[in-house]
Amino acid sequence: MSMQPSLQFKIASEESEFEQIFRLNYITFVEEIPQHRPNPERRLVDRFHHENTYMIALEDGRLIGMLAARDKRPFSLDEKLGNIDSYLPPGRNAFEIRLLSVDPKHRSGAVLQGLLKLVVGYGKARHYNLAIISGTVKQSRLYRHLGFVPFGPLVGSPEAPYQPMYLTLESFESTAPSWVNVPADRGREKTTLYFLTGPVSTRPEIQSAMGAPPVSHRSDQFRENFESIRRRLCKLVKARNVQILLGSGTLANDAIAAQLALDSSRGIILSNGEFGTRLFDHARRAGLAFEQVEIEWGAAFERDKVQQAVDRAAPAWMWAAACETSTGVLNDLGMLQDICSGHGVNLCLDCVSAIGTLPMDVSGVYFASCVSGKGLGAFPGLSMVFYNHDLAIQPSRLPRYLDLGYYETQGGIPFTHSSNLLASLSAALKRYDSEQPFAEIAELSNWLRLRLRDLEYRILAPDAHASPAVVTLALPGDLNSNVVGDSLRAHGLLVGYQSEYLRQRNWIQICLMGHCSREHLALLLKELQHVAIKVPIH
Repeated sequence: MSMQPSLQFKIASEESEFEQIFRLNYITFVEEIPQHRPNPERRLVDRFHHENTYMIALEDGRLIGMLAARDKRPFSLDEKLGNIDSYLPPGRNAFEIRLLSVDPKHRSGAVLQGLLKLVVGYGKARHYNLAIISGTVKQSRLYRHLGFVPFGPLVGSPEAPYQPMYLTLESFESTAPSWVNVPADRGREKTTLYFLTGPVSTRPEIQSAMGAPPVSHRSDQFRENFESIRRRLCKLVKARNVQILLGSGTLANDAIAAQLALDSSRGIILSNGEFGTRLFDHARRAGLAFEQVEIEWGAAFERDKVQQAVDRAAPAWMWAAACETSTGVLNDLGMLQDICSGHGVNLCLDCVSAIGTLPMDVSGVYFASCVSGKGLGAFPGLSMVFYNHDLAIQPSRLPRYLDLGYYETQGGIPFTHSSNLLASLSAALKRYDSEQPFAEIAELSNWLRLRLRDLEYRILAPDAHASPAVVTLALPGDLNSNVVGDSLRAHGLLVGYQSEYLRQRNWIQICLMGHCSREHLALLLKELQHVAIKVPIH
């Protein structure tokens, strides 16, 4: 799986960064805008380089955007027009913005937003209240949209004309989108609000528990805490037993597949989205014999279709996602349990995005998977397999790490475990002493969905089959999910959009797992109102 690109906005300080600045400067102001003559080195060092402060955007360490701020008079426009003070509002403390350049592949608006946040912070920190710029005529509409006021005649050359412009910072903040009002960070871009399926935003008490000194997994203290957590987990979902593994939900589902592989009987797997389809892959890798039952993504399984599949295949087991995370559809677990119990079929559930977001009863389920870092709101790194029957150790048939029977013989701790991850999970579980967390997430979800529809966004999952924690939005053709996600990310609002299955379908996801509030959602909704405003740079 590809790693998410790391986007960083900062003040340039390293030699490697300055060298990239010279290269991008050449590409923009020699090759794209013929302002300077070509040279064989393909690098352009600005004549005011040693007086410039460069605001830069990096993606995984590679320069993708820049601009320079300079506050030493005479400004470059002073040299071209003479003293420019007569053109400017009186009583102002000015600096100049120069060398605005963004890699053509990243001209969606998010990079420009991050650079402008930095330069606004630069100006405020030095008590400047006016900026001047020579704006390329090709982008005069963009500059006017941001509040720049043209003054004086054009400068430059017929091949590369520029319009002198000024901007008061208070005008910029009142006319530009709301992201410019956030003080700029001069280091790594800060992402403050998470609306992801994982990692989720964790509460302070969970973070504190994670930072406690580690405890040996062989100590009595660890065993006591471990057993307490297992009891609370089982009580939460009404299961008889649970094994806690060090790994993701993928590991838990692999462990379930390994258990099913001990019996040669056939099963059926239901899929109405990405994670149902992944169950097919788990099953194939484990050598299971099964029938695939697929329906349209965004739809929920109906009783007739499931009943027909059971009648046709006569399966020994059924496997499905309780919540199909990719679409936000919550499958009818009562219906699945009813059909399975009536036909002697063992029901297995992927509950990775369900447990912790709504009341769950898996007392009649054969196996159910879960994780720490989604609905339960703790840190990622732990997965669980719930079950309600006895398991035997399988030393000759299963790998040690997948042998749930071996876990059972070892009191659930056959291998090294993380006391820190378990402590954070324990802190998260304290909230579930009552059903208040479920009521809170349901109220937030209803409030959010109503307002998204007011903004004319299309929610994929129908209300009757919608998870309270996952809201998948199918964007119209004139909005690109990658551009929308980048724009939200640029000012600290992280939504789901970078998974390949989301990109392919032009979807974004808003998830309410972990620490979330109406105030957080209000900020997100405010930005979604502006999301159709594109800031292209040609």
